[in-house]
Amino acid sequence: MNDIQQMTATALVDAIRRRELSAREAVTAHLERIEEVNPAVNAVVTVEPERARAAADAADRLTVSGAELPPLHGLPMTHKDTHAVAGMRGTNGSRVLADHVSPEDDPIIARLRGAGVIATGKSNVPEFGAGSHTFNEVFGTTTNPYAPALSAGGSSGGVAAAVAAGVQPLGEGSDMGGSLRIPASFCNVVGFRPSHGVIPFPSADNDWAWLGRTGPMAREVSDIALFMSAVAGPSARVQPPAPLTGADFSGPVHGDLRGVRIGWSPDLGLGIPVEPGVLEVLTSRLRVFEEAGAIVEEAAPDLTGADEVFRVTRALDFATNLGPLVREHRALVKPEVVWNVESGWELTAQRIIDATAARTRLAAAVREFHARYDLLLSPAAQVLPFDARLRYPSAINGVEPETYLDWMSSACALSATGLPVLAMPAGFTPSGLPVGFQMSVDHYRDAALLRYAKAFEERTRCVDRRPEIGAGMGQDVRPVTTVAAG
Repeated sequence: MNDIQQMTATALVDAIRRRELSAREAVTAHLERIEEVNPAVNAVVTVEPERARAAADAADRLTVSGAELPPLHGLPMTHKDTHAVAGMRGTNGSRVLADHVSPEDDPIIARLRGAGVIATGKSNVPEFGAGSHTFNEVFGTTTNPYAPALSAGGSSGGVAAAVAAGVQPLGEGSDMGGSLRIPASFCNVVGFRPSHGVIPFPSADNDWAWLGRTGPMAREVSDIALFMSAVAGPSARVQPPAPLTGADFSGPVHGDLRGVRIGWSPDLGLGIPVEPGVLEVLTSRLRVFEEAGAIVEEAAPDLTGADEVFRVTRALDFATNLGPLVREHRALVKPEVVWNVESGWELTAQRIIDATAARTRLAAAVREFHARYDLLLSPAAQVLPFDARLRYPSAINGVEPETYLDWMSSACALSATGLPVLAMPAGFTPSGLPVGFQMSVDHYRDAALLRYAKAFEERTRCVDRRPEIGAGMGQDVRPVTTVAAG
């Protein structure tokens, strides 16, 4: 890995601004790193080098023009393949869309382009972003830079693997049930699911959709803040409007945990099974928070009903967004997607009413919890990175999942609250597998969450342990184990 490939996004953009580095050189290093590591991890599935070089040359002309430069000026980035980039192939990991070229940018891509990002291609996803393991029938499986026979997580697994492997320092993903947090935990990077509406993630048919979020993934917290400063802000397409803008994230992030009241819960009070190897790493790191001046107690909000809120809302969203496609192309769509859509079609009015009431109780529980605690800590993933040939783990501590969502329960439960959540690298198992905390704060206290995470990062520096990716490490890990979706 060369010097450019090791730079943070903040340092890279600063170097381009100071004319110590050209955007063309940054893009070249980025493309070279894809060639070096992608055979091992299969993170990047579409590359448009000539388009990227032309955009870099345009950025370099802007650099010397004397014009005001945008905040992410010249930064090369592959984008998650569930996000539309105008004029670029966008498959959503589905055979149905294998040759689809997007006619326009999604809102997050438009904001990144306006901020100066140079789009170079697409990163891999599970089909339509369904599931926290990244594989599909178009491009195959994305694997973990720290252990290329194991999962990188998902659905933002391609982004996580690319960031961890040094392809790019910063990327965007999305998160409904842990799609930023689980791959971040698996790949030793930071994944941030912001408060509702802080980054627009509108549904084509529902401006009030709230469960899915889009957010950044990076190796360091400061780059998460840089991303947010460049793209955060309300949109008429997301209701109600968010009260935060990019200005709330601008400037250096000063880590501080002094006096912060923390509730730590290994199972979120729900009896969620977690592998011992995960808990061993996380419990050993609780003292870091205490040594930084925080008060740590075992506590969690009452999340009774969170699973039902999540499943009903997810089913509604899938039926709304993908129902017509499943009706027309059922045979070409993976069973987990069909199951999600059919679950939405089968919802009764009474079940929707009950889930709405449960969400109201969750909101009250969250208010009560955050009247006493500033921060909630829990496992970002219930398992360590697993065999990439599986569709999902077959059991956790002997508990077999009833559906493919069960192994993501620790992430899904917090999604149901609507709170901002960040996955933070916490350390490694004796065998070298990454483990991450899930850190959550009250609504719209996103900037405070980044300060807490930065303080932990400064004391642990997990990012400094980079993966060693060599030639010949890749292998055929197309999933071979088929299990029922629901």
